[in-house]
Amino acid sequence: MKTNRRKFLATVAAGAVATAATAEGAKDDRKIRLGVIGVGWYGMVDAEAALKAGGAEIAAICDVDSEHLEKSADKLEKLQGTRPKTLKLYQELLDLKGLDAVIIATPPHWHALPFIAALEKGLDVYCEKPLAYDIREGRAMVDAAKKHGRIVQIGFQRRQSKALSGVKQFIDSGQAGKIVQVEPQIHYTAGTLDPTPQSPPPSLDWDLWCGPAPRIPYSPQVGHFNWRLEKTTGHGHLVDWGIHWIDACRTVLGLGMPKEVTAAGGLRCLAGKITTPDALTVHFEFDRCPVIWRHRIWGAEEYDPEISNGIFFYGDKATVFAADSSWTVIPRGKGKDRRHFQADSDLAKDHMAEFLAAVRSRKAPSCSVEDAYRSTTTVKLGMIAYESGTTIRWDATAETIPDHSKAEALLMREYRTPWKHPWRG
Repeated sequence: MKTNRRKFLATVAAGAVATAATAEGAKDDRKIRLGVIGVGWYGMVDAEAALKAGGAEIAAICDVDSEHLEKSADKLEKLQGTRPKTLKLYQELLDLKGLDAVIIATPPHWHALPFIAALEKGLDVYCEKPLAYDIREGRAMVDAAKKHGRIVQIGFQRRQSKALSGVKQFIDSGQAGKIVQVEPQIHYTAGTLDPTPQSPPPSLDWDLWCGPAPRIPYSPQVGHFNWRLEKTTGHGHLVDWGIHWIDACRTVLGLGMPKEVTAAGGLRCLAGKITTPDALTVHFEFDRCPVIWRHRIWGAEEYDPEISNGIFFYGDKATVFAADSSWTVIPRGKGKDRRHFQADSDLAKDHMAEFLAAVRSRKAPSCSVEDAYRSTTTVKLGMIAYESGTTIRWDATAETIPDHSKAEALLMREYRTPWKHPWRG
């Protein structure tokens, strides 16, 4: 057992050293000048990850909340010694001279337009997940990335997880046998705020925050952080958080896109506070095996909290449970010892470091925009199946949902005037 453990950890460590060596070889003396679009919580996580990775400067930031702008500029000035320019509009940021790349960390309904505009300006792009709010936006973004040939990295940070890398090696070696079924899941207590409609804070341009999405009433529940569980902006827990594990399943097993998707769930405890399911099960039928997503976010007490956030890979020789920084092998049969592997990673820093290295070397990073589109489309199909109330079939070649007009209509959401949807068909 110890020999196997040393073997796997040595392999993972060797891979990490090789990655670090590649990034080191790609360095030069010039700092990469970054602009950050959206400097709320995760925009600042990304900005700080870039500074931690080294060789970068946050030259400018923009946000539709002036309070966010000032607080973020203050913090960045302390971290890097220079104060970034502060702007309200992303178009103003993209017009600045001397930028090399931008980080887009807005809510997903504001991904497509600045993403495409940045590419048209000749900038490289790091964009948070999901790639887009709707599937047609995602296709327009992929097409734009191909057209302009820039470096693009999407924020699937778990592609840097040494634990998931170890799981992939174990499964690829055949030691788990045939993978029959995969079950990613997250069960936790969602934090909710006051959902009562009220006036937005004076610092926030709420109409612009809503942008091309429907203009919903402001409340503390949907403003800023908790937009994730709002249907018109984040589109729910599967799309916001579950997408990380769906992407990990696809990456570990080399999956394409699902052929059929069935979903069931609803608002069991949080009705009136959020507008997406607080309990949801989605069955994704892939060619290799089914992937079954589950979440429950209303705070049930777990029998074993250690497995409330992660992925079960069920093989006919062994089961593997994977989390961000550890994985466990449960051999088939009675009386066999479980094997646990710890593999810590700094996911945000490592993913940003890979992007910065790619900007310098002009070699594509690990998460292509096309693959990010596949993971994003997969979770969006899960929500389409839920909202249409039926099993849907996905034609990945034509990118359509055949014989189901109601579901097909959900592939694209019309933009609010004056914004124009980027997909032209």
